[in-house]
Amino acid sequence: MTSGVTTEPAILDAMELTSDPELKVRFAESAHQILADLVSGGAALGWVEPPSRDEVAELLGHVVSAVQAGDAALRAAYVDRRLVGLGYWLRYARPTHRPHADLEKIAVAAATHGRGVGRALTAALIADARERGIEVLTLDARGDNTSALHLYRSLGFTEYGRLPDFVAVGDHRYDKVFYMLDFRRQS
Repeated sequence: MTSGVTTEPAILDAMELTSDPELKVRFAESAHQILADLVSGGAALGWVEPPSRDEVAELLGHVVSAVQAGDAALRAAYVDRRLVGLGYWLRYARPTHRPHADLEKIAVAAATHGRGVGRALTAALIADARERGIEVLTLDARGDNTSALHLYRSLGFTEYGRLPDFVAVGDHRYDKVFYMLDFRRQS
């Protein structure tokens, strides 16, 4: 087999990640590398230009703080102790929306695309949301991100709205597509 993923990824939660000193030290740098590489390649992750190391470290610090407060879940995928993907959801801050959360990022290293890492991360985050009593898990994605949209539908998300030509990347415009997974309607 080539130099891609040859084993199933280990999907760690924030507590497992932060309790391993070696992984904790390398996490922000490895996450930055994945995010910057993906954005450089045109990935739909919310940035037009690759984020800086400081921006990623600040974002991850915010997410870890929210996890510690019970308002988020963070998952990291490792193969042979090498970060190959990450994702998180955050509970909505508005008091009337607190029963719900938004899946904000799923990022998988390009070398491991198509090997189930995104599915494993997303499934773990869905399980975390269900376990924490989230009623509705939402997300939005760029309309041309067909593989991500297919993944979300295959995991039970349904489209509930679309803003045509809403996402601006230079001169290009893309739909912003809204998905939800309503745990209240599941047995």
